[in-house]
Amino acid sequence: MAKKVVIIGGGVAGVTAALTLGKLGLDLTLIEKRKALISGPPFCHLHAGGNLYREIPTADCVTLLRQSIDFAKLFPFAIDKRPTIFATPTYDPHEPLDLIDRLNTLKQEYKKLVDKDSSNLLLGEPDNYFEIFDKEQLLELAKREPVKLPKNNKEWLIPFAKSLDFSTIKFPVIVVQEYGINLFRVAANSGLALEKMPNVEILRECEAVDIKESSSGYIVKLSGSSNAELEADYLINAAGFRSGLIDDMLGVKQNRLVEFKAAYTTRWEEKKELWPELIFHGIRGTNRGMGQFTPYCNGLVQLHAMTPDITLFEDGLVKSPKESSYPKLDKKFIDIIEKGWSKELLEERTKRAIEYLSHFIPSFKSAKVGTKPLFGAQQIIGDNPDLRVAEVSFPKPRYARCEIVKVSSVNDMATAIAKDISKEFNIKLSQNLFSIDELKALKDEEIDKRACRVANLLEYPSEIGKRCNK
Repeated sequence: MAKKVVIIGGGVAGVTAALTLGKLGLDLTLIEKRKALISGPPFCHLHAGGNLYREIPTADCVTLLRQSIDFAKLFPFAIDKRPTIFATPTYDPHEPLDLIDRLNTLKQEYKKLVDKDSSNLLLGEPDNYFEIFDKEQLLELAKREPVKLPKNNKEWLIPFAKSLDFSTIKFPVIVVQEYGINLFRVAANSGLALEKMPNVEILRECEAVDIKESSSGYIVKLSGSSNAELEADYLINAAGFRSGLIDDMLGVKQNRLVEFKAAYTTRWEEKKELWPELIFHGIRGTNRGMGQFTPYCNGLVQLHAMTPDITLFEDGLVKSPKESSYPKLDKKFIDIIEKGWSKELLEERTKRAIEYLSHFIPSFKSAKVGTKPLFGAQQIIGDNPDLRVAEVSFPKPRYARCEIVKVSSVNDMATAIAKDISKEFNIKLSQNLFSIDELKALKDEEIDKRACRVANLLEYPSEIGKRCNK
C-alpha cells in the first residue's frame, strides 16, 4: 500500500512538494484553506542573483541565482523574459557601481552553471548577464522610438529613457537578466498538473484544526466535520505564515518572524509599449526605501515601495513569543487577509505608491488606482528580517517544515523532503526529480485560460495572468 503524505498549505511550497512527490507513487492529500492554490503572499520577480537586496551576502545571491534557474526550468511558462533595470537615486548613500564586484561574481557563477549543463542557459548568454549604461547612452536612447518586441537591452531601455527624470538618479544604470515570475501562471501550471495526477487529492477551503501523533505517523483533523480526519505516514507543514500553528499542535518550538506586506496594482494608460522591470534602490524601512515597478499587459503595473506607509506597515513585523511558534499579527492585518481591504486604505496606499514612483518617472503621475493589492504575510525563520535563503527543516521524524522565503527556493526544499521520505520509506528516487510529465504536457493556451480564471477567482483582472512578450 502506498504511503500517505498530507501536505498542509497549497501555496507555492505545498504545490511544488505535491508535484515532485506525486511522481513517486505516494498517496498525497493537499489541504488548502482558501478557494485557490497559491493565493498567499505575492511574488513577481525571479531573483536570479538577488540584486534587489544590496544588504544580503554575495554567497546568498549565488544561491538565489542557481535556485532561480532551477525554478525557471520547472515553470518555464510562468517566466516573463524581460530584464530588470537597477537605478540608484541621487539621495541614496550608495553608488551604482557598488554592485559590480557582486555582478561579476554572479556572471562567472552563471557561466559555470551553463558550462556544466547547457539546459541552464535560461538568462541569455553569460557574458550578457548584466550591462552598464551611462547618462550619454540613455540620452541617446531617449531619442529613439520604442519597438514592439524588444530584442536587446538597448531596446528595452528606450521607454525608461524617454520617461526618466534624469535629475533623480545617479549614473550609470545597470541592466540585469533578472526576469519576472507570474504568480497566476505558476498557480495555473500547478493546478492543471496536479489534477492530472491520480494519486493526488486537493482539498480546497479546508483547514487542519488539530494534529495528533499516532503509532505510524499523524492524524490530522479537518474543519467542517467532527469526524473528518486524515491519517498521514508523513506530514508536510507548508502553511506559510500559519506554520507556527502547526508547530504548536505538535509541541515543536521554532523562533520565527512574520511580516505583512502589500504590492499595489495601478492602471497606466500611457504605457503602450513593453517595459522592463524597474528597481530604484533605497534603505528598507525608511521613507526612502526601495521602489519597484513591475509591468504587466494593457497598462497594468504593480508597485512596491519598501517604506512604512506603502508596502511595509507599522507593527506589521512580529516575532514568535516564548510560549508559541506562531507570531501573532495584529487583528487589523488578519482582517485584511481574511475579509479584504477597505476602499479607503487601498486608495490611500496605492496613491502613495504612484507618487513615490512618479518621482523618477513623472508621467506615471497619471496612473490610476487599480484593483485590490497583492498582499499577504510572509514567514521568516529565526530573527533576521533580511534573510532571503531558507528551504526546509525536519524537527520531528516524518515531519517536514517548509521555510522558503523566496519562491526560487522550492526546488531545494522539495529535493530535501524527497530525500527524507526516501530514507524513511526506502523509496528509490529518480535521477531527475523535477522532470514532471504532467507539467511538460501543458500547452501555453491551456495555461493562459487557467491563469486568467485564477486571476478572476481571486478578484484580479484577467490580463495579470498573461505574458506580454511571448
